[in-house]
Amino acid sequence: MSIDLGSAFPDHDAVKQEDQSGINRRFGKAIRRRRRELDFSQEELAERANLHRTYISDIERGERNPSLENIEKLAKALNISIAGLFTDYGIEVRGESGNDP
Repeated sequence: MSIDLGSAFPDHDAVKQEDQSGINRRFGKAIRRRRRELDFSQEELAERANLHRTYISDIERGERNPSLENIEKLAKALNISIAGLFTDYGIEVRGESGNDP
């Protein structure tokens, strides 16, 4: 038997979406900041990562939730490790309790 948390807890889906969009925005800002440090256009980054330019734009605006494969492509194209991208550019991982900043 599965429980639909959205029905059982009406605010659950809204909180989940807010948390998801928060990490997407922070990730997008990190990608944009690193891209600008390297003086790459979105088009150049897209070519280097073998992704579409509009996809890069969507990521930078926090409107996409990139797969692990695409995160890896972006990190390689930006000449940085995945860990470096997360630690050096302020993408925080929040705790499950919701008490972490």
